[in-house]
Amino acid sequence: MNILFLAMFILSAVAVAVRSPDAFLPALLEGAGNAVTLSVALVSVYAVWLGFLKVCEHCGILNGFSKLVKPAMSRLFRVSDETALGLITVNVTANMLGMGGAATPAGVSAMERLDGIGSPAYCKSMLFVVNTASIQLLPTTVIALRAQYNSAAPYDILLPVLVSGAAALILGILAVKLVYGRNKT
Repeated sequence: MNILFLAMFILSAVAVAVRSPDAFLPALLEGAGNAVTLSVALVSVYAVWLGFLKVCEHCGILNGFSKLVKPAMSRLFRVSDETALGLITVNVTANMLGMGGAATPAGVSAMERLDGIGSPAYCKSMLFVVNTASIQLLPTTVIALRAQYNSAAPYDILLPVLVSGAAALILGILAVKLVYGRNKT
């Protein structure tokens, strides 16, 4: 993937340098400035939501929400290890609440736990699919970016994100079940 990005950069740089040599350096500097601005905005969004997740965790809100979705996760993943199931549930819950960056550590820990207990490929594939196509009840990062760039209605994306996320999740789950068979674990 790095080679692909390097090739794209080199081709773009050559195209700009050939077409308008005097615009090459200002374009690079402007792009770097925009990248730094975006990074700072995303760091602040993640800091707020990671803090919110910790508050939810300490107040028991995350645990309560996790208990609500745990039976569904147990059926979907067919894993009997309580630690792995707990990590999966926290990951899915944080993703549903729009805290994707905060969900990552739980997802990585869940995958490591599944590897450690010798879980079948079905469980790991399902975790990957559910993580990738997760439903976000509140897509905080996109809303924050839309608000930062002065969108007239940053929350207008809620329904399309929910519908497209649900469709991707359903199709992903069906694909994993199709690949691994209904009764395989």
